Amino acid sequence: MSGVAKIEIRETAAELKALLRQEKDAQRYEKLQVLYWLKTQTVESVLSAAVRLGKHRTRIQRWLSSYRSGGIEELLIQKPRSGRPRIMNPETVEKLSQELQQPEGFSSYKEVHQWLTSCCEVKLAYRTVHQWARYRLKSKLKVPRPVSEKQKPGAPEEFKKNFHP
Repeated sequence: MSGVAKIEIRETAAELKALLRQEKDAQRYEKLQVLYWLKTQTVESVLSAAVRLGKHRTRIQRWLSSYRSGGIEELLIQKPRSGRPRIMNPETVEKLSQELQQPEGFSSYKEVHQWLTSCCEVKLAYRTVHQWARYRLKSKLKVPRPVSEKQKPGAPEEFKKNFHP
C-alpha cells in the first residue's frame, strides 16, 4: 500500500511517551508524536499522520528519513537558523537597556542614537534605534512636558493634592 511507513522504530511506546511528556519544543514534539503514532499504530500511513498534524506528507517522510539514518538523536537535532544576524549584539542591547533604566536617561532618541554611535560604535538608522528602544526594550523616554510660563509655581502640586476622582 502506498504511503505506508516502512520503518522500524527502536524505542518502545513507553519511552516515546516519556519523551513526549518531557519535550517543550513544538517541532520536536510533533516529530516524536509521529513516531509514537507509528509505533502504537494509531496512524496507518504517512499521509494520515500528515493530515492529523497539518503538515505536508513530504515533511513527515523527511523526518522519518532522518530517523532511519541516525536514530532519535538525528531526528531531534535543531539545525541553526540561517539568515542575517542581528545588527546589535546581546552585550550592546544589555548596555542600552541598563542605560535606558537610569533616572537621568536620555531626553531624545537622537541622544540614544549618538550614544550608541560613540560608546558602542554601532551605526544604526534613527528608525532602528527608535524601534529597539521603544518597542523591543519597552522603554519610554522620560521627558517632562513643557510648562506654560504663565502658570504659577506650585500649581500642579496643589491641583494633585486637591483632586480626588
